[in-house]
Amino acid sequence: QFTKPNEESIDYPDMAKEAGQKALADAGIPYSAVEQACVGYVYGDSTCGQRAIYHSLGLTGIPIVNVNNNCATGSTALFMARQLVEGGLADCVLALGFERMAKGSLASAFSDRTNPIDKHLEIMINKYGLASAPVAPQMFGNAGKEHMEKYGTNPEYFAKIAWKNHSHSTNNPYSQFQKEYTLDEVLHSRKIYDFLTVLQCCPTSNGAAAAILASEEFVKRHKLQPKAVEILAQVMATDYPSTFEENSCMKMVGYDMTKKAAEKCFEKAGLKPTDVDVIELHDCFSVNEFITYEALGLCPEGKACDLIDRGDNTYGGKWVINPSGGLISKGHPLGATGM
Repeated sequence: QFTKPNEESIDYPDMAKEAGQKALADAGIPYSAVEQACVGYVYGDSTCGQRAIYHSLGLTGIPIVNVNNNCATGSTALFMARQLVEGGLADCVLALGFERMAKGSLASAFSDRTNPIDKHLEIMINKYGLASAPVAPQMFGNAGKEHMEKYGTNPEYFAKIAWKNHSHSTNNPYSQFQKEYTLDEVLHSRKIYDFLTVLQCCPTSNGAAAAILASEEFVKRHKLQPKAVEILAQVMATDYPSTFEENSCMKMVGYDMTKKAAEKCFEKAGLKPTDVDVIELHDCFSVNEFITYEALGLCPEGKACDLIDRGDNTYGGKWVINPSGGLISKGHPLGATGM
């Protein structure tokens, strides 16, 4: 379960133990079958991955690699584990992600060195200036503002996404929030930045998630075919020159790399967006889900409002997007999220 951070929260070794043991039990294999582990977290001292695994899953001497890649940490651990299996370097790998977060908005831990997003922020500051609000909602809020200027988008559509995700969350027992709100409540909840209200922003959370990745040989040997889920394609991308050259806040928050990663992924899988039924995407803020519809090719650029009007992002429509309730409801423990 993803939970609100507080002093009484269980610590990361216990969170990791629950997620790891449940994944192993679900796969029906002992920890001794795991040949390597990729462990993701953002907030914590070096080698928390080893501490999380040793005394909860086992001390088998295997390589344990720690991964820190901000909001993509969990999916990066999964990416690394998959590459180890796909490359024939291991038959069975554990991917584990966890986070124990502080309350409130994300803050930078170091003030004596270059901030990794300083060049991204320059773009935003040049275009819209810097407000006294937390930085992350400003970045995504300004991406939304740009979409509004470019396509005449009504900010109520961003709120409709949060409204939909809060509604989906009632079906997810692991979600931090499982409460349905009215659109009016979403629109008039506490303002965080400009049109972004608190119910349109993901909360900080504690939580853990785990997956077992195995080769086809391993799956057959252990007769796990009925349980196995095949990864048809997985693509990871980073920024392109357009992120920094086009004075665009939408591109600054990752529009182009999302678009390129999606195109490559669909090409690898031999599928197109219309072949998909269910989509989980990164709605750190309602705006990001909105612009990701367009980046994923679910609709033409500038047409996400029409997709929402048709109800194509929920039950009964073309796709069910974020049936989990999304980050907005389920919470966002960075190391666990992407898993």
